Amino acid sequence: MISVTIFIEIATFPFMAQYDSRPNYLFIEYLEYPKEVFSMLIADYKLPLLFAFAVIFLFSYVYLKKCKDSFIEIFDINFFKRALFFLPLAVILFMGIRSSFGHRPANNSDAMYSSNRILNEVTKNSMYSIGYAVYSMSKNSSKDIQKRYGKMNISEAISRVKKRLNIENTDSKYILSREEETHFKTQNTKNIVIFVQESLGYQFVSSVGGEKGITPNFNNLSKEGILFKELYSNGTRSVRGLAGLTSGIFSIPGKGVVKRNKSQRDFFTIASLLKPLGYHSSFIYGGESRFDNMKSWYLGNSFDEVIDEEKFISPEFIGTWGVSDGDVVKRANEEYKKLYAKKQKFVSVIFSTSNHTPFDFPDGKIELIKGEAKKSVKNAIKYADYAIGKFINTAKNEKYYKDTIFLIAADHNVRVYGDDIVPVDMFHIPGLILGKDLKPSVYDKLTTQPDLLATTLDLAGIKSIYPIMGHSIFSDKKVDLSLMQFNDRYALRHGNKVAIIRPNTKPLTFEYINKRLQKTEDDIQLQKDLLAFILVLNHVYENRLFR
Repeated sequence: MISVTIFIEIATFPFMAQYDSRPNYLFIEYLEYPKEVFSMLIADYKLPLLFAFAVIFLFSYVYLKKCKDSFIEIFDINFFKRALFFLPLAVILFMGIRSSFGHRPANNSDAMYSSNRILNEVTKNSMYSIGYAVYSMSKNSSKDIQKRYGKMNISEAISRVKKRLNIENTDSKYILSREEETHFKTQNTKNIVIFVQESLGYQFVSSVGGEKGITPNFNNLSKEGILFKELYSNGTRSVRGLAGLTSGIFSIPGKGVVKRNKSQRDFFTIASLLKPLGYHSSFIYGGESRFDNMKSWYLGNSFDEVIDEEKFISPEFIGTWGVSDGDVVKRANEEYKKLYAKKQKFVSVIFSTSNHTPFDFPDGKIELIKGEAKKSVKNAIKYADYAIGKFINTAKNEKYYKDTIFLIAADHNVRVYGDDIVPVDMFHIPGLILGKDLKPSVYDKLTTQPDLLATTLDLAGIKSIYPIMGHSIFSDKKVDLSLMQFNDRYALRHGNKVAIIRPNTKPLTFEYINKRLQKTEDDIQLQKDLLAFILVLNHVYENRLFR
């Protein structure tokens, strides 16, 4: 146990450097995927691993050499004497475990004494944080959610969410489902391709305010379609972004819907929406689709086909996370050509892999960024951008291009960091919709991933009934808001006002000014609406109502 504690305390330093947080649920969530996890650790964290094992070995050596006999000698003392000596030690241990003389024992909320998140994290204990995360992940019932975030009658919560989202429906059971007209009526509805970019933050894309020279293809393409300059992600993990872009839902409390039991069947997706219209649906991913339970979720929710690493024949490059993005877009183009030749409408989700540690990508495809290591975030993003350009330029020469709407958007930012209790700026991501004869424009109002899905369906000319928690930008129902989940915290932004809820603490309200949160007087209605979102998201999941 002491060896485990030593390992975790040493691991805390690189973990905080990566996530600006003490070890939490991320520390253990992906251990069920040992191949990917250990490949990444060995590639990126050799020195911390060697140091940790060296310290553990040194401790074990000293203990066996100096302390083992002394420990064994304790058992020679009379049992009753040992019990007597243990009593004061037990009191001290109890006080340490409880860490409070108040009515309740200490918990993570006692570390939330500052609006500076880093200061709060430093005061925590890594072992406790991991244990608490495991406990919290097992507690996702309605009662537990209300105990952690606050209570509200579910009818009031539903009413608040529908009002805040500007959703009107008459279905008393499926509370978000309603009919939406298209603003682009056509007898020949278009195909849809959603190209999800792994960890593509706005700071790398100059067309949305980021650094120049990293994404030249995206920047050039942004002049040909609808560019979203104020797009914000659902959360900080891929499963949150995939759910937002595929199902149009915000992040539910606890694990994401891609990994949760009650959403493995009969959960709304773009595939379930378009299947009755005769669309063939596919999910194309260069890695192992069992990761994050993606394969099960997509196939269980009406996708016809999953094409992953094992189905690629003689790929040009295979890295830690699977075949390269170049191989993925080449295969995607081949699939779409075959479907179009058979006059088969299609909807497809492509998920990139390049921008993920240890940042593997083939040589000779891009000019490396000066001053950056080859295996770096910026070069990985530049290669992912190369694949975007290759895909769209190839598609433009194919017959299916004129009948297809392409959505390109990130699942989340590359790394969400900062000392604000919810670093809003690091949820900012780029988004772009392309299509033949699409009028180029820049949309600079607050937008969410569900909004993107609704807009894409609108541009494809599809009139439909769906529960998407957003609206097309061409609809007068569109609302300027975003709902962001950061670990166990939620933030609801409306305009530049942000309400934040943390478990077992009082809600707070901030103004978002110059990419920072500044405390302001409580907006009670915004805070209540935020609580309503959390409860309604949990309600529609638990009762299987997102259809």
